[in-house]
Amino acid sequence: MSVSVQQADFDAGAEIAALSAGRDDVGAVASFVGLVRADKAARVGADGTAAVQAMTLEHYPGMTENALQEIVTQAEARWELLAVRVIHRVGRLLPGDRIVFVAVASSHRGDAFAACEFIMDYLKTRAPFWKKEETPAGGRWVDARESDDHAAGRWDAGK
Repeated sequence: MSVSVQQADFDAGAEIAALSAGRDDVGAVASFVGLVRADKAARVGADGTAAVQAMTLEHYPGMTENALQEIVTQAEARWELLAVRVIHRVGRLLPGDRIVFVAVASSHRGDAFAACEFIMDYLKTRAPFWKKEETPAGGRWVDARESDDHAAGRWDAGK
């Protein structure tokens, strides 16, 4: 089980391959890659271009990694997992850049799918990251979304 918070980009294919390399007990790997989006539909500038030009992610070193590890530990307690890899980037990112990677290996697809979704839902709501968008009008901090809280809340009922 591995967690990284880093500025460097990652190779999702290489990360997925590493989860099952040399193992014959892995029957499924489920993964998620999140990208920075320009969010054209929600925020269009006066000139018709995407209002989000970049996003800067900040975190507390040590605290953030511990929070991510705790989320992985909770997933391990709920499902039979063989390997987990979580990467979250920080720093200034542009639309289209990879921002987050979650991959889960298990003997069976059900556990892999559920754990991957759980980790991502909890990461969005419980990991200490702060996001600031750059727009033509200046910077703005991104507030938490109610839909993210709702998605994570459905797992709370299954404790």
